[in-house]
Amino acid sequence: MRVRLNLATKPLESHRRFLVGAGLSAFVAAVSFVMLGWHVYSVRKAATEVRARTERIREEYARYEEERNDLKRFFDQKSIKGLSDRAAFINGIIAVRSFNWTKMFMDLEHILPGGVRIISIEPKQVSGHVELNLTFGAADDDVKLKFLRALETSRQFSDVQVDSDVQPATGNGPSSDRVVHLSTFYSGA
Repeated sequence: MRVRLNLATKPLESHRRFLVGAGLSAFVAAVSFVMLGWHVYSVRKAATEVRARTERIREEYARYEEERNDLKRFFDQKSIKGLSDRAAFINGIIAVRSFNWTKMFMDLEHILPGGVRIISIEPKQVSGHVELNLTFGAADDDVKLKFLRALETSRQFSDVQVDSDVQPATGNGPSSDRVVHLSTFYSGA
């Protein structure tokens, strides 16, 4: 018969829980390290691509800037500058002549309420837009306000500004209309 006796002053301790915990922590740390390493690698790769793309854009910009300077030197020549001024003048004349009166009258017809009559229209080209100086007569204040609201809410007319509003003289007939002068921008689109 064998008897087990422990004659040691300290009993035998098992470090199994510590070793399992340490092993698990090491495994989690290793997985985290690999994931962070992969993230750093992908970020550096993306940064390299961005730097390469930025360098290509910078080279392209320098090339376009050089072409722009060449064209500027070309168009600053005296003979070309005169031709450019003449072309701008002719384009301005064409733009004034190409004003579509029919379309403008159709747009006015859609928003013109009863009791309003158009007295005069003067179109002007102002920096690529058509500015209309419009004079109209209105039978009363309600009709005038209705027409002004219709102009303001219209897509074709913008920036409506009333220049003057003349009260009618006492009397009957068409001369008793309120006469209103206004300016507005017209886009025939």
